[in-house]
Amino acid sequence: MLLTIFKSKIHRVKVTQAELNYVGSITVDSDLLEAANMLEGEKVHIVNINNGERFETYTIAGVKGSGSICLNGPAARKVQVGDMVIIISYAQMTPEEATNFTPTIIFPDAHNRVL
Repeated sequence: MLLTIFKSKIHRVKVTQAELNYVGSITVDSDLLEAANMLEGEKVHIVNINNGERFETYTIAGVKGSGSICLNGPAARKVQVGDMVIIISYAQMTPEEATNFTPTIIFPDAHNRVL
């Protein structure tokens, strides 16, 4: 049996851009992805602190050090530039793996930079 376990979280980053006319996804500064142990193309849940929206998409690596958090495609309708979001990823594990697993959580600064 496999369990779906919380793997990584980027806690409270500010949306810097929303691009409706794009294929879809969330563009995240590569520094943040790396620090949070997330990969480009990884499925993530987005939680919008400002309006309560919860949705899923996949990551696209953004420019390192840019602080970029851009919701693309239909997801752009779920945010406003300046909203605070949480980006969460999960992994499937056996119960034994899950027992010994420690998730990665990062708390970026006000400019979406790794502390």
